[in-house]
Amino acid sequence: MKKIVVFAVALMCVASLFAAPKNKGKKAGDGKIKIGIINNPPSESGYRAANVKDFEAVFTADKGYEVKTFYSLKNDEQLNAASQFITDGVDYILLSAAATDGWTSVLKKAQRAGIKVFLFDRMINVKDNLYEAAVVSDMAKEGETAVNWLKALGLKEYNVVHIQGAMGSDAQIGRTGALDAEFAKGSMKKIVQQTATWDEAEAKKIVESVINSKENFNVIYAENDGMAKGAVAALDEAGITHGVNGKVVVMGFDCNKWALRELLAGNWNYDGQCSPFQAAVIENMIKTGKVPSKKIISDEKGFDAKTISQADIDTYGLGD
Repeated sequence: MKKIVVFAVALMCVASLFAAPKNKGKKAGDGKIKIGIINNPPSESGYRAANVKDFEAVFTADKGYEVKTFYSLKNDEQLNAASQFITDGVDYILLSAAATDGWTSVLKKAQRAGIKVFLFDRMINVKDNLYEAAVVSDMAKEGETAVNWLKALGLKEYNVVHIQGAMGSDAQIGRTGALDAEFAKGSMKKIVQQTATWDEAEAKKIVESVINSKENFNVIYAENDGMAKGAVAALDEAGITHGVNGKVVVMGFDCNKWALRELLAGNWNYDGQCSPFQAAVIENMIKTGKVPSKKIISDEKGFDAKTISQADIDTYGLGD
């Protein structure tokens, strides 16, 4: 009889082991929720620095999180990091991908391992059953809002220097789309369209090259504030006026406070908002287990130098 009881208890233990649900947020061993965060490096831009800081502030050790982070602008390096996080046995992967393609295989691997994936900042090209939810900006809408603002200026001609972000990223694709449509229609002329990979110094070189070529241009459409800053530095060195009442219209994205101050001073003309604050939304879904929508869009707008106020800068500006 004693042997039968021992055998029954053993069977119950085995059954409970296999019946235990996967990924309930906390590991049984140390009670920590294990998070793997994959993002672009904070040095990429003021926006990214604010984005990284937001996640650091939300997912902290004193709230019960054990966090591993990986930063890269290269998609293949991010993919390798995701695979390593899966091997490490994290509970959740939070992902802002460097490029939209190439993620299906690794996300399937995460799903098989019972690891839940949340996208933030950027979408990727995968079936939506491979991630829990995406907390993102509508990058295409950002581009449409900016281009509609530009068209509303009613310029006699639009000769555009288009400085792109990292090619293949959701931000670059979205902010490029509406402008490409105008180029295709012939309503705007593409003087140059070149990537500076979010880098200020590279953007400056692009504009310097256009100036040296003697091409006529009157719009700089830079896909982030840092690149707009580099472009303006090239204009200043060449003695070309810009901003309100200047020769060249200057447009940026992200709404860093220093960039919005350039609008307020009339040195730039437009800045498109891109909210970096997604961490608290994701944490709430992790804590409650409730996902209100597969895609949660941040509410964003654009700012005009002629109407922006100090209150706008204080409310919407990023950084110092």
